[in-house]
Amino acid sequence: MPTPSALYFEIPATNLPRATRFYEHTLEITFEQGEIDGHPMAFFPQPDGEGICGALVTGDSYEPSTQGTRVYFRVQDIARTMTRALHAGGTELYAIKDVGPAGLVAEVKDTEGNRIAFIQQHA
Repeated sequence: MPTPSALYFEIPATNLPRATRFYEHTLEITFEQGEIDGHPMAFFPQPDGEGICGALVTGDSYEPSTQGTRVYFRVQDIARTMTRALHAGGTELYAIKDVGPAGLVAEVKDTEGNRIAFIQQHA
C-alpha cells in the first residue's frame, strides 16, 4: 500500500478578494477563481501546471486561525517572500531561522488571521 501524502489543502478566508491579493502579492502567483458547493474559492496554481493543489475558500465551516494546521510554502528567496508578505498586510510570527538540514523557515499571520509558513531549502 502506498504511503499517504497530502494532495490538496484549503486555507480559510473571511474576505476572499483581500486574501487573494495577499497571496498573489506575497507568492507572486495568479489564482483561478471558482466555486465548489456554493463556496467561493481561489485556486492556487499547480507547480507542474496540471490541476489544482489548494485553494483559499470562504464559507460557514471555514474559520481562519493561528492555532491549527500550518501550511508551509516552499519559496526560492525567503527574505524576499517575508518582505512581500509584510508589505501585503501580514504580521511576522516567527522570524527567519536556519533549522539545519531542512533549510530556512519563517511564519506569518495572513490578512485573514491564518498562520502560514515559508521554507527555503538549502542549495
